[in-house]
Amino acid sequence: MLKIRLIKGKFQADDQSTADILRNGYIGHNESGKLLLSPEEALYLIDMRNAECTYSGKILSFNEVASRFWKDRKFIAKYFTYKDWRERGLIINTAGEGASKEANIPAKEYPSSSMSVPGYKVKGLFFKADLITIIDDNKKGKDLYEKLWLGQYGAYKAADRGQLNKLDIFETAFLMDHKVLSLDNMKYKELIKHATAARRDFPKLYEVYKDWREKGYVIKTGFKFGTHFRVYFPGASPVKEGKGQWIHSKHVIQVFPKDSKLLISEWARAIRVAHSVRKTFILAVPGSQDNKKVKLDYVLYHRENGIPENPDTGTPKSAMLSLSEDEYIGGREFAGAIREARSRMLGLIVAIADRETSVTYYRVRQIKLPGSRHEYYEIDWLQP
Repeated sequence: MLKIRLIKGKFQADDQSTADILRNGYIGHNESGKLLLSPEEALYLIDMRNAECTYSGKILSFNEVASRFWKDRKFIAKYFTYKDWRERGLIINTAGEGASKEANIPAKEYPSSSMSVPGYKVKGLFFKADLITIIDDNKKGKDLYEKLWLGQYGAYKAADRGQLNKLDIFETAFLMDHKVLSLDNMKYKELIKHATAARRDFPKLYEVYKDWREKGYVIKTGFKFGTHFRVYFPGASPVKEGKGQWIHSKHVIQVFPKDSKLLISEWARAIRVAHSVRKTFILAVPGSQDNKKVKLDYVLYHRENGIPENPDTGTPKSAMLSLSEDEYIGGREFAGAIREARSRMLGLIVAIADRETSVTYYRVRQIKLPGSRHEYYEIDWLQP
């Protein structure tokens, strides 16, 4: 039987047989010649390895040990994510135990081009309650739609049915920003003020919209997919492709301002919806980087050619941020966790323990969008 002791607030394996077994399993860390365990490791051994934990000669149950940490933020989520990774036959250590010796930061470079601004001026009428602008100049309205995919000319997926171009609030602001559009009933500053009053997050969403649009991307509403925007890469056109097929977006964007907070279950739901319709989920964190760092929970070893790695055969590939379904995460906290992982030359995996203690993993991959001051990340579901 494995035997551990709780001495002066620390879990210790001073039984030689136990210490040898744990070292071979890469559990615990050496400190002053002793093998010490984190609370999660101690609880895992009690829970899954039938270990005996004693304090002043008394055998402690799982809850008697865990009761010392029940006030700690997300402690039980941390335990179940630790347990789940271990039960998959993979090595996981507390985050304070080191970094990678080589860069393991997943990143993807996106293309960038410039958007040509029309040389003409066009007028429109803005409808305040709907946040929609109507352009009734048939020629210019159609030109904006067909050449730049701005607005919706005619009807959705049927541009030949009607003669109006309908711009959403972001398209309206963008064209006014570039001195192409003027409104019959509102000035630019009034528009921004009204849009911000209608939805408080408008300025941050518009920053992201403008950033991608000016780099040649087409950005449309992501309403049907539970996100802020859907994205088409530079060169996309609303003109149907061969055999009359409609062009489908392959990416969606959710904007996550640094000063906002989001319920984890809602965050995960948006990613799931995107993946269910085979779209890449992009998380946008607008604003310049700050210095805030967030304490990560674990460093992870994965597999190389299907074989689990350990500290003797490889280096950690990722860091883990453990969360529960019912907590909130802030944009600044999320960006800080990614920054801390990068400083250790590690990728980031977000592990979410739901109410049934089942754990879902998401891999975060940085997007390099040339010339952007904002932070963008692809988030993919991961099966360890």
